[in-house]
Amino acid sequence: MSTNCPTSFDQTLLSGYLDHELTQSDDQRVRLHLEDCDRCRRVFLDIEIMRETAMSTRFDGPADDQWDESPKGGLSLATRGLGWTMVVIWLAAVTAFGLWHAATGPESLIEKLLIFGGLTGCVLLFVSVLIDRIRSSRTDRYREVKK
Repeated sequence: MSTNCPTSFDQTLLSGYLDHELTQSDDQRVRLHLEDCDRCRRVFLDIEIMRETAMSTRFDGPADDQWDESPKGGLSLATRGLGWTMVVIWLAAVTAFGLWHAATGPESLIEKLLIFGGLTGCVLLFVSVLIDRIRSSRTDRYREVKK
């Protein structure tokens, strides 16, 4: 079946009409055209049937335990916690050493300002994102979603 309207009607408006997303004038124009054009009316009904079918189709999702990435046992939990603790301590020590070396080293004042300015900017951006995440977590509708 050809979907080209013999009156050169823009059939892309049919989907917007179905979803009630058209302006009042476009909505009226589509409604009037559908009253007069059998071909577009059939296309519209086909789109409506596809939409209804898609909206009413249920999809079975995987079980919640298939999405769970938390440690499965006590030993796994302990090693993961210890691993993260060691990484954070190592990162803090390397950062502190680098900052101490940059502050006391023979670098020029401009090099020190570039290093500390860049790091300060990164820290401020991180803190800004962290603050926004903490604020939004209080009202996040999806915080309980595990999938």
